[in-house]
Amino acid sequence: MNYKILYPEAFPILECSLRRGERIKAESDAMIAMSPNITLEGKMDGGVLKGLMRKFLAGESFFFQELAATRGDGKVLLGHQQIGGILDVELDGSYGLRVQKDGFMAGTEGIEVETKMQNLSQGFLSGEGFFILNVKGRGTVFLSSFGVIHPINLEAGEEVIVDNGHLVAWPDYMQYNIEKAATGWISSFTSGEGLVCRFRGPGIVLIQTRNPDSFSGWLQSMLPGANNPSTSNFSDNNSNPLTDLFR
Repeated sequence: MNYKILYPEAFPILECSLRRGERIKAESDAMIAMSPNITLEGKMDGGVLKGLMRKFLAGESFFFQELAATRGDGKVLLGHQQIGGILDVELDGSYGLRVQKDGFMAGTEGIEVETKMQNLSQGFLSGEGFFILNVKGRGTVFLSSFGVIHPINLEAGEEVIVDNGHLVAWPDYMQYNIEKAATGWISSFTSGEGLVCRFRGPGIVLIQTRNPDSFSGWLQSMLPGANNPSTSNFSDNNSNPLTDLFR
């Protein structure tokens, strides 16, 4: 399968050129457009049990989209729901990827997606939950992010500290510990960082340049009524602040 990541600077999409008989799976609602030769189906990928685990334990979709060139060659355009980048990662079967929630966008044939349970401290403190995605097999994985994906390549013994809200994916052979961002608990939380993840090389940690939880908090603070009591009673006056501008 040939593919291109179009418009990588902002709001990228993935263009896949499928030859007859080739197929790709993607997250639910990822398809933007496709050729008439492409067949689209919803698949559980691994059966009901794995689908339920993805849905209720890892917070992912129960079904995947499977797009197959059943009637001849064709093209597919795929996108993701976040405001961020797309990165392609080749897996040769020798290791898997641990992927944060909403990080998996699509994968070629030979790629398997399952849930992986973290240990107690990692699940409780990392911000990713007790279950994350484990992507393995042979093929190409397409990861999505909030902001641009930036790789941090660590040599053997080299360490990096990452804010847990910026994690996207890391190899399954890398170990990491959860620790305070600053020397004390009070400083850690008053700094706005709280807890962080310390990774030790060798390996590549993929991070996203923006934190979705921080953006969500900022967005809520900008909504009418969030911090300004004078704007909280629009509904009581039966008025709409947008339509009132044109009266």
